Amino acid sequence: MALWFAGLAMAAVWAVFRDPAVDYRLVAAGALLPDAVDLAFGGTGPLHALPSSAALLVVVMVATRGRRGLRRRLLALPIGTFLHLAIDGVWTRTAVFWWPLAGLSLERGGLPSLSRPLPVLVLQELAGAAALAWWWHRFALADRRRRAAFLRTGRVGRDLRGP
Repeated sequence: MALWFAGLAMAAVWAVFRDPAVDYRLVAAGALLPDAVDLAFGGTGPLHALPSSAALLVVVMVATRGRRGLRRRLLALPIGTFLHLAIDGVWTRTAVFWWPLAGLSLERGGLPSLSRPLPVLVLQELAGAAALAWWWHRFALADRRRRAAFLRTGRVGRDLRGP
């Protein structure tokens, strides 16, 4: 489910902010983080809860006080985790989404993203691949220099900002 989360998160952040200075690598990493961490611990866990993403946001804000450039860059990570919750539809699972506010017991089980039927999972990955293909084309990443700059900084070319 990596393409689904990374592709949709990057496209959504671009659609909302249209900011070439965002580190889109961190947006994608944040979008993948809840599944990666919770899977390592056996399934749905605390990173699928809204308070966890909010806590990550607070940590970034406090840790980067007085360092505006670093803050601007690291904010992409909690933005990605918040988007993961929305894209994954975790908000439909009250006990997970509001943990620990809705109770301390966490509904354990498989990841929400893997609980869908196989044809849905395949369609989601194809949609994520399409979003990444759009990203590749939109930001001219076939050009070796642009691709190297994106991989090094996570930013897209200002000249491609467009309308």
